[in-house]
Amino acid sequence: MSQNIEGRHVEITDYAEELMSVPRAHVRMEYSQTNSGVVLTHEGNELVKCPLTRSGMAAAGFMSQAMGVELPTLNETVNVRVSTGVLFRVITIAGLDFENDASFIILDRMLEEAELQRGSASGSE
Repeated sequence: MSQNIEGRHVEITDYAEELMSVPRAHVRMEYSQTNSGVVLTHEGNELVKCPLTRSGMAAAGFMSQAMGVELPTLNETVNVRVSTGVLFRVITIAGLDFENDASFIILDRMLEEAELQRGSASGSE
Protein backbone atom coordinates (compact mmCIF):
# COMPACT_ATOMS: atom_id res chain seq x y z
CA MET A 1 0.00 0.00 0.00
CA SER A 2 1.35 3.41 -0.83
CA GLN A 3 0.72 6.92 0.25
CA ASN A 4 0.07 9.17 -2.76
CA ILE A 5 -0.11 12.66 -1.36
CA GLU A 6 -2.27 14.85 -3.57
CA GLY A 7 -0.38 17.64 -5.28
CA ARG A 8 3.01 16.07 -4.70
CA HIS A 9 2.47 12.62 -6.20
CA VAL A 10 5.53 11.16 -4.46
CA GLU A 11 4.66 7.68 -3.26
CA ILE A 12 5.96 6.47 0.10
CA THR A 13 5.16 2.83 0.80
CA ASP A 14 4.20 1.23 4.08
CA TYR A 15 7.29 -0.95 3.62
CA ALA A 16 9.42 2.17 4.17
CA GLU A 17 7.88 2.58 7.62
CA GLU A 18 8.44 -1.11 8.39
CA LEU A 19 12.09 -0.94 7.34
CA MET A 20 12.75 2.07 9.56
CA SER A 21 11.05 0.48 12.59
CA VAL A 22 14.16 -1.57 13.43
CA PRO A 23 17.27 0.62 13.92
CA ARG A 24 20.23 -0.48 11.79
CA ALA A 25 23.64 1.00 11.15
CA HIS A 26 23.60 -0.08 7.50
CA VAL A 27 20.68 -0.53 5.13
CA ARG A 28 21.57 -1.43 1.54
CA MET A 29 19.27 0.06 -1.08
CA GLU A 30 19.11 0.72 -4.78
CA TYR A 31 18.34 4.18 -6.18
CA SER A 32 17.45 4.23 -9.86
CA GLN A 33 15.84 6.33 -12.57
CA THR A 34 13.55 4.95 -15.25
CA ASN A 35 11.30 6.55 -17.85
CA SER A 36 8.58 6.88 -15.19
CA GLY A 37 10.69 8.45 -12.43
CA VAL A 38 13.17 7.84 -9.64
CA VAL A 39 12.68 4.97 -7.22
CA LEU A 40 14.38 3.92 -3.98
CA THR A 41 14.15 0.18 -3.29
CA HIS A 42 15.32 -2.28 -0.63
CA GLU A 43 15.67 -5.94 -1.59
CA GLY A 44 13.26 -5.45 -4.49
CA ASN A 45 10.66 -3.62 -2.39
CA GLU A 46 9.81 -0.04 -3.30
CA LEU A 47 10.28 2.52 -0.53
CA VAL A 48 9.76 5.79 -2.42
CA LYS A 49 8.75 6.53 -5.99
CA CYS A 50 9.24 10.05 -7.37
CA PRO A 51 7.55 10.81 -10.71
CA LEU A 52 9.14 12.92 -13.43
CA THR A 53 7.38 16.09 -12.29
CA ARG A 54 8.83 19.28 -10.87
CA SER A 55 7.95 18.27 -7.30
CA GLY A 56 8.93 14.65 -7.85
CA MET A 57 12.35 15.50 -9.20
CA ALA A 58 12.90 18.10 -6.46
CA ALA A 59 12.21 15.38 -3.89
CA ALA A 60 14.53 12.95 -5.70
CA GLY A 61 17.34 15.50 -5.82
CA PHE A 62 17.05 16.34 -2.13
CA MET A 63 16.83 12.63 -1.24
CA SER A 64 20.11 12.10 -3.13
CA GLN A 65 21.69 14.92 -1.19
CA ALA A 66 20.53 13.44 2.13
CA MET A 67 21.97 10.01 1.22
CA GLY A 68 25.24 11.52 -0.03
CA VAL A 69 24.92 10.11 -3.55
CA GLU A 70 24.44 11.53 -7.03
CA LEU A 71 20.96 11.46 -8.53
CA PRO A 72 21.01 8.50 -10.94
CA THR A 73 20.72 9.28 -14.62
CA LEU A 74 18.16 7.60 -16.86
CA ASN A 75 18.46 3.78 -16.69
CA GLU A 76 21.18 4.02 -14.03
CA THR A 77 21.12 2.42 -10.56
CA VAL A 78 23.17 3.69 -7.64
CA ASN A 79 23.84 1.39 -4.68
CA VAL A 80 23.24 3.17 -1.39
CA ARG A 81 24.10 2.21 2.17
CA VAL A 82 22.89 4.40 5.04
CA SER A 83 21.62 4.01 8.59
CA THR A 84 17.93 3.91 9.40
CA GLY A 85 18.40 7.37 10.95
CA VAL A 86 19.49 8.77 7.58
CA LEU A 87 16.73 6.79 5.87
CA PHE A 88 14.17 8.39 8.21
CA ARG A 89 15.34 11.81 7.04
CA VAL A 90 15.24 10.72 3.39
CA ILE A 91 11.63 9.52 3.79
CA THR A 92 10.70 12.75 5.59
CA ILE A 93 12.18 14.76 2.71
CA ALA A 94 10.23 12.69 0.19
CA GLY A 95 7.00 13.58 1.99
CA LEU A 96 7.56 17.34 1.97
CA ASP A 97 5.39 19.67 -0.13
CA PHE A 98 7.93 21.69 -2.11
CA GLU A 99 5.18 24.08 -3.22
CA ASN A 100 4.97 25.25 0.42
CA ASP A 101 7.81 27.60 1.46
CA ALA A 102 7.65 26.38 5.07
CA SER A 103 8.78 22.92 3.89
CA PHE A 104 12.22 24.34 3.12
CA ILE A 105 12.82 25.01 6.83
CA ILE A 106 12.24 21.31 7.53
CA LEU A 107 14.27 20.36 4.45
CA ASP A 108 17.30 22.32 5.64
CA ARG A 109 17.12 20.65 9.04
CA MET A 110 16.72 17.14 7.57
CA LEU A 111 19.66 17.65 5.17
CA GLU A 112 21.85 18.96 7.98
CA GLU A 113 20.98 16.05 10.27
CA ALA A 114 21.48 13.48 7.50
CA GLU A 115 24.92 14.89 6.75
CA LEU A 116 25.88 14.78 10.43
CA GLN A 117 24.65 11.19 10.74
CA ARG A 118 26.56 10.09 7.65
CA GLY A 119 29.73 11.67 9.02
CA SER A 120 32.43 12.02 6.40
CA ALA A 121 31.37 8.81 4.68
CA SER A 122 29.43 8.92 1.44
CA GLY A 123 26.22 6.97 1.08
CA SER A 124 27.43 5.07 -1.98
CA GLU A 125 29.15 1.72 -1.82
